Amino acid sequence: MRTPRAYHSAGPMYAVGVSLPLLLTLAELGWILVAGAVIIMQRRSATATLAWLFALALLPVVGFIVYWLIGPQRLSRKKLRRATSRDAVRAAMAGLAEARSSAPDHARLSLIPMGLGEAPPLPARDIRPFFDGESAYRAIGAAIEAAQHHVHVEYYIWEPDGIGTRLRDLLIAKARAGVEVRLVVDATGAAGLKRGWRRPLREAGVQFAWFNPITFKFWRRRRADFRTHRKIVVCDGVVGFTGGMNVADAHSAEFGPGYWRDTHLGFAGPAVAALQRAFLEDWAYARGTLPTLDTAYFPVEDLRQLGAHDAVQVVGSGPDDPAYAVYKTYFAAITAARQRLWITTPYFIPDDAIMTALAVAALARVDVRVLVPKRGDSAIVDLAARSYFGELLAAGVKIYEYEPRFIHAKTMVVDDDLAIVATANLDNRSFRLNFELAALVYGGALTDQLARAFVDDLAAARPVSAADLARQSFRRRLGQASARLLSPLL
Repeated sequence: MRTPRAYHSAGPMYAVGVSLPLLLTLAELGWILVAGAVIIMQRRSATATLAWLFALALLPVVGFIVYWLIGPQRLSRKKLRRATSRDAVRAAMAGLAEARSSAPDHARLSLIPMGLGEAPPLPARDIRPFFDGESAYRAIGAAIEAAQHHVHVEYYIWEPDGIGTRLRDLLIAKARAGVEVRLVVDATGAAGLKRGWRRPLREAGVQFAWFNPITFKFWRRRRADFRTHRKIVVCDGVVGFTGGMNVADAHSAEFGPGYWRDTHLGFAGPAVAALQRAFLEDWAYARGTLPTLDTAYFPVEDLRQLGAHDAVQVVGSGPDDPAYAVYKTYFAAITAARQRLWITTPYFIPDDAIMTALAVAALARVDVRVLVPKRGDSAIVDLAARSYFGELLAAGVKIYEYEPRFIHAKTMVVDDDLAIVATANLDNRSFRLNFELAALVYGGALTDQLARAFVDDLAAARPVSAADLARQSFRRRLGQASARLLSPLL
């Protein structure tokens, strides 16, 4: 017979053994209910909402960590800061609006981003596409060397390699010569720029800013996916560059035959003002200050002396603005196509609306072609992308896999008079999570150049057929279907 002391000592042990799993279960249920309510109230797409709910329910610990990093925390404050930056730039530009508004609307499509607060099509001259990094970096370097007043640069990825160090030294030289130099790089994409590499920039007077530096302090956490994916160079407010190329040796044949196939765009004239605006908004957000804006940053050019020109419309978007202008512009461009729609993108994860638009265009006898890399730099993205191929092929969309190397270009050819060169991919991350830019060029010259480049790329690509998809193993098809479930998060 146990003594009362022994009996009482056993009671608490038994109670703890039973109650601990129960407490953990109740805690998990409470977490799922609270987090689920927060996610539902954000009014994301139904697919994205369900993906987050499943992630939190099935992987509560991992789900909490991921949500803590890239969930909605403090986004409202970031939106306020972004809005303040945007308002400051627009107020500074108000006096220049009349000089800019004389550019005609070249297409009905242009009204859509304009209605969302983006710039109208503006005159541009010397529009030049670059299909390899060597020529693009050479042109950017020449524009920087010629700058007399300011050089503004913003990039997602900037590597401290041959190209990165060369451009850094060029910025240093301009700063020492008395030119204003401002450089914004993404805190994640350019994380390799260590303090020692950056020190000469600071010593020369280059004004440097990190975009959204990440901190893991619980009370000051920032969204890890709140990234600028933009690529911007503006020199004296007159010459500008944007497109797919980051600053890295991987883009240039100078550093090996395996360089990425990419497309960049340079142009001059009044249209550069829209690139300038995008940069200054990001600069004001990252640094909290703006230079005194005047015609040195937004020079007025006499349109009568502009000569032969087309119109360029620069469209920007980001998670701070639920208008998602780049996404809606892409959708409108797809639905506007009447003869051809040729798309190149390294990351192809369309949502239901884009899928429907592509399928409807193909069913309406538009020549719809999509070019993607055979091997990308993310296995899960490749798997998710290929889960969409069957439906599109059935509708008549032609899909090609570029075989020689990684193709990183983000371009679109619409009929004979619209060309798009962008920083944005055809995926949810570009449409809703990153800060992106798209340059729409209204006119036949660039459209012809991009079309010829597309045909050249097809010569090095392999068409995907329904028979190819049917021969895939069950394991691969299961992997694609599983990866597709994560599409809203990729």
